[in-house]
Amino acid sequence: MVDVEVFDTTLRDGTQREGVSLSAADKLRIAERLDQLGVAFIEGGWPGSNPKDAEFFARARERSWQRAAIVAFGATRRAGARAADDASLRALVDAGTRVVSIFGKSWTLHVERVLRTTREENLAMIEETVAFLRAQGKRVIYDAEHFFDGWRADAAYAIATLEAAARGGAETIVLCDTNGGSLPWQIADGVRVAAAALGDGVRLGIHAHDDGGCGVANTLSAVRAGARHVQGTINGWGERCGNANLCAVIPDLELKLGLRCLPTGALMELTELSRFVCDVANLRQDDHMPYVGRSAFAHKGGVHVAAMRAAPGAYEHIEPARVGNGTRAVVSELGGRATMLTKADEHGVPLAADDAAALIGHIKDRERAGFAFESAEASVELMMRRTAADYVPPFRLIGYRVTCAQQDGEEPLTEATLMIDVGGRTLHTAATGCGPVHALDGALRRALEPAFPQIAAVRLVDYKVRIVDGREGTAAITRVLVDAGDGDRRWSTLGASPNIVEASWQALADSIEYALQRRASAAAAVAS
Repeated sequence: MVDVEVFDTTLRDGTQREGVSLSAADKLRIAERLDQLGVAFIEGGWPGSNPKDAEFFARARERSWQRAAIVAFGATRRAGARAADDASLRALVDAGTRVVSIFGKSWTLHVERVLRTTREENLAMIEETVAFLRAQGKRVIYDAEHFFDGWRADAAYAIATLEAAARGGAETIVLCDTNGGSLPWQIADGVRVAAAALGDGVRLGIHAHDDGGCGVANTLSAVRAGARHVQGTINGWGERCGNANLCAVIPDLELKLGLRCLPTGALMELTELSRFVCDVANLRQDDHMPYVGRSAFAHKGGVHVAAMRAAPGAYEHIEPARVGNGTRAVVSELGGRATMLTKADEHGVPLAADDAAALIGHIKDRERAGFAFESAEASVELMMRRTAADYVPPFRLIGYRVTCAQQDGEEPLTEATLMIDVGGRTLHTAATGCGPVHALDGALRRALEPAFPQIAAVRLVDYKVRIVDGREGTAAITRVLVDAGDGDRRWSTLGASPNIVEASWQALADSIEYALQRRASAAAAVAS
């Protein structure tokens, strides 16, 4: 048994975020993953509003859901109409879900100026809609839209709308901070008043938006005041500034308040779920999200990292593994010897204390020259490995030349010639390309492929250029970040120089050396 029900509305309210568009197949993939996590309810969409949501519910009926109830969403009947004659309600019934979620108006402003009806008719719309759906055999969750704004404007009327839903037979009444502007103590007061008016027969819930930056705090305040049903979205997606972020709400409830929300052990899946939902939506996860972000347990300051080595948890409010995340040390000029030793531990690289101190000094010098190693962990790992007396680089640069020519309106053509040492042999190659990075990459591969055929699997994934100090104009230091991958993993390397070609070569050469070193290490591990 859970202490607090989790109602996930990522597939409905979450898709109202700008930049989010999910197909019916996408929705089904996310719903299946939420079902595995063990949330109580998954709101799939509004079947009466668009064909895509109707398709989702049709396909959802063909699946077996192990833990969650699929929920169809809709509104109260239209003013002046019978619930049985409302096409939107009929579509809601036809969606075939055991549970439906209905929203109605709590704020007189919306009743009189948006719906353009009377207060009495709005109360009838709420009660009759819930009663109609109950008569159809549905479990009904009623969302009291704009409850907190309505309660501040006319407390008696806002409470009357809740009582209408209760008379109709709603099993849960959810108090919505739809505009997202309430503060935690206002939420707590509103929940207590609603609980006193409704008594013990109805479960209270909370649906908070984040327009005032308090979505999670407001949700927790509601629970402390008596709510036992929480609504939100994965990663906090939603209209405008988003909804309460379930990736923070759930661990806060379980780890801070001691209230069970998910099946035993499910909390450890939260970080992976957050990233999965981002991947399906083709969005980048916010690295700085609490609990599940890549930087949630990342430590950059040298004092922090040293303290963490002495006492794990010294700068962490929970053990990261409890939510499926992990501790990281971030290498930069703000770090110290402990930072390098911790990073070496992360990568399984033996590193002496003296070498760590020398490396952090080297990094500080290079960051002053324009490098920034936070996003280039492969370059950092290579620097650590190069300190080993027995490290042999797969190749060594002797020299390169890059030329770019354009003639008679034709496309520009770049040629790179390269001289490198591979295993004691001097190789001289050349290649053309659509730019200096492409040409250098081609020349390097041509030289290395006979000795290292595995290089064929390595692909440049992204290439980013940044001017470090624009006051220097075209003479400014250029920072280049190369993202590459080989199908199994991705990594990032860095270069910086006033010459963009040299910066690009540094990042490219590190990327290829890292790939070859990693493959060699993996092969050695298998052989041993």
